[in-house]
Amino acid sequence: MRELSGRLLTTVVSCLVLTVAFGYVAFSIKNGNIAQFDTPIINFVQGAEAPWLTEVMKVFTIIGSTKTVLVISVITLGLLLYFRQKAHTILFLIVIGGTAVLNFVLKLFFHRARPDLNRLIEISGYSFPSGHTMIATSLYIILAFILWRNAKNSGRILYVICAIFMIGMICVSRIYLGVHYPSDIVGGISSSACWVLIATSVYSVFMNKRQSRTHSSIR
Repeated sequence: MRELSGRLLTTVVSCLVLTVAFGYVAFSIKNGNIAQFDTPIINFVQGAEAPWLTEVMKVFTIIGSTKTVLVISVITLGLLLYFRQKAHTILFLIVIGGTAVLNFVLKLFFHRARPDLNRLIEISGYSFPSGHTMIATSLYIILAFILWRNAKNSGRILYVICAIFMIGMICVSRIYLGVHYPSDIVGGISSSACWVLIATSVYSVFMNKRQSRTHSSIR
């Protein structure tokens, strides 16, 4: 019980920090001060432009695309259902579906235009927060969470490293290709991470209560 309370407290504090970060970025975008943050990062990332690196970044941006995410999601759901992971299946659907809805609503609310300097690929739609970033953050965190709960200790750190790597590369690819501002990335990570934290915390509370009821009935 004490462990659960500590986890919930950590979730609340983390979500507050993420919400403040999102709010600060959104406010800075509205009042026009965000360029001080965006411009140096854009110059640094795009300053590394090279033909081979452009191809690598295009691959990572394709990995973060809607079509690829749908394929990964279908495969994941198929495996979860095959191994009879009903609770994880529901959690996965809620996290990914909720992220898509949240991104749609936030983009409509802020309707920020995309950057138009040194764009290496063409894409339409609003810029803030980054959809690729949001879905990548949610997808790879929830995959790491599910694998963590089903894996032995020796393999857990590998899942976390892979999740961080994939999220990081997809995020950088959006800045490199000129289709998102760095602030779009921060907004995407903070909003998605907050959503996943809430979803996984509710899931953990539910599963702990169910296990407690099961143990009580056995006694």
